[in-house]
Parts: sequence; structure tokens; C-alpha cells
Amino acid sequence: MRRKGSIISATYAVIDMYIHEHRDWPRFIWSEQAITVPLAAVRHRQGRLIGRMEALGLNLQAEANLATLTEDVIKSSEIEGETLDKEQVRSSIARRLGLDIGALSPVDRDVEGVVEMMLDATQNYVQPLTAERLFGWHAALFPTGRSGMSRIVVGAWRDGRSGPMQVVSGPFGRERVHFEAPVASRLPDEMAAFLAWFEQEHSIDPVLKGAIAHLWFVTVHPFEDGNGRIARAIADMALARSEDGPQRFYSMSAGIRVARKGYYAILERTQRGDLDITKWILWFLACLSQAIDGAERVLVNVLRKAAFWRVAEPHISNDRQRLMLNRLLEGFEGKLTSSKWAKLTKVSPDTALRDIVDLIAKGLLTRDHGGGRSTSYSLSTME
Repeated sequence: MRRKGSIISATYAVIDMYIHEHRDWPRFIWSEQAITVPLAAVRHRQGRLIGRMEALGLNLQAEANLATLTEDVIKSSEIEGETLDKEQVRSSIARRLGLDIGALSPVDRDVEGVVEMMLDATQNYVQPLTAERLFGWHAALFPTGRSGMSRIVVGAWRDGRSGPMQVVSGPFGRERVHFEAPVASRLPDEMAAFLAWFEQEHSIDPVLKGAIAHLWFVTVHPFEDGNGRIARAIADMALARSEDGPQRFYSMSAGIRVARKGYYAILERTQRGDLDITKWILWFLACLSQAIDGAERVLVNVLRKAAFWRVAEPHISNDRQRLMLNRLLEGFEGKLTSSKWAKLTKVSPDTALRDIVDLIAKGLLTRDHGGGRSTSYSLSTME
């Protein structure tokens, strides 16, 4: 059985054209029979996860929310080939949410912009999605008005002056065009239709709406850059609506990042197909299920940190120790040495070493194998 998407259902011949070139675009169709069971399973897992997280108490919920939002921002940027500093992202989110995580790291403008967009989408999920709101998100992503070295149109739909909006790969002169978006002259009508549907269509399950909205937005590709990140923010907004709560306990972007090649492959197949988007919806639901699996790792880490601090808190002598122990709990990259401690806490090598020796004496740190200039330190195993 097939169910209509936005308006009607129909049968389409499979021909080599983009999905937005079909006569009945954007009247998506899908097999309700195919998606009913996986959608129900995902919704059930959502409910169970939220129930488990709510049983943790407010402090641990806030810690899990912070960890998830941090991962979501980082992984969404990684999908686009951009690497953000984890401590900057975490500090920016904590400051905006009013969470005390000790000393906050200085934050670059590009990090602030991504965080601002993501938090607006998930914390203010009940507010309507409008063109002006999308323009604000886009301006936050590109505060300098440039994407890399290139100047782009910011806070407005692309104007077409740069030619067709294409997704390409391959070396110069031998590029492969994976997708070409609608021409710029169509954008006002295309986006008006999308935004009206997103706010007015209430018969579709919000999780299903997130899957459709993601595909619809990246297919229209209304901005010169940043469309993928904004599409994922819109999907996260729909997921927040599906749970009727701002706290995020799983990262859809983390799930997509793991399956990045599959993400681009299913997008290309769907955008070159007819208006039956069943396979895209099934892929989205499977990815969401994997994201919920990832929430288990967040939960384990939050509980581990809570157990550590119950023992460690009475023995901390200063904020430097608290900062560095949190760094280790969050997953310190590389090995922690006294010189790194001194650099990160902005103290002398002698002060850094005194901090470390104090924590070793209290059983919170251990000295790794090796010595001399290569001496490094790790968290003690606390039973």
C-alpha cells in the first residue's frame, strides 16, 4: 500500500531526471506498509531512552544533554569536512545553557555560529520555522560572509550569479555532477511551500516529518553553502518536536557521520529518482536507530563521570585540577604530560607538576609506564 506524502500519490516512470524536475514535485509518496514497523520501533526506543534519562536526575540529565549537543555540533561539521575544537564547542554550549563546567575555553566565531544555530533549533523547537529564522542561522554559520576564501550570499537565498548549484566530485576538468539543485528563480516559491508544509502539516508523525524535511531542504539547496548543516538542524528540530522537549540525548549527526558514504549515496539515488522516497525514509530511520544506540555510550560515560566525582570532589585542591580531570574524563587526545598541563592551565611547569603529584598522592591520577621527558599520566581506575 502506498500513502500520499504532501498532497497526492501517483505512479512515476523511472527516468534520468532530478526529483525536483518531476511534474508533481514535491508531492512525495512512500510505502506505509514498508515504514510502519521500523517507525514504530524507533518511536518505542525514543520513549525508552527518554524514560531512562529522566530517571537520572536533573544534574546528570544536563550532563548527558551537554555531551549529546557537543557531539551533534562536532559531527554535523565533520560531515562537511570541517573539524571543530571539542572544548570550544562544549564551552560555548555550556555558557549558553548556563551550565557550570569550570573554566570555559575561548571560542572562535565559527564555533559560536554553529552552536547558536543548533541550540536555536533544539531549544526553541516550538517556535515556527520561517525564512527569517533560516536567514539568521545561515548568517551565524558564515559570520565573515565567506565560505573558505570565497565570498558568498549570506542570510538570503542564493541568487544564481555563480551559475548552477551543483554537487560535484573529482579532479578539475573531470568532475562528476552528483546533483543539480533547482534554479535560483524558483527559490522563493520552493521555500514558501516547504515552510508552509513544515508548520501546517500535522497528520505526519514528527519523526517521519524530520526525514522528509531533511531530504526536501537539501534538494532545494536554497543557500550557497551550509545547506547540509541547516538540513540536519531542521531534522533535529522535528525530532525535538516529536519528543516535546529541548533536551537531546542522542545525536542524529553522529549516526550520519558513521554512515557518511551511505548518506551521500542514498541522497544521490533519491534525488535522481522518482517521488517515491520509501528507501530514503527507511535509511533515515535506520540511522536514527543507530544514533539511539550511541546514546547508550553517552549514558555510560555520564554515569562513569558521576561516580568519579563522587569520590574525587572532596580531594580537589584547585580549579586547574578540576579542569584537567574533566578533560581526561571527556577523552583527552594524546597523552597527558606535565608540559601539556602547564600549557592548558597557563601555569609554570613546577606548578603543573605539583598539581599532578598532589593528585597521584590522593589516588586520582597514576603515572604511566616510562619516565623522564616522556612521563605521562592517566586517570586512576576507581572501583
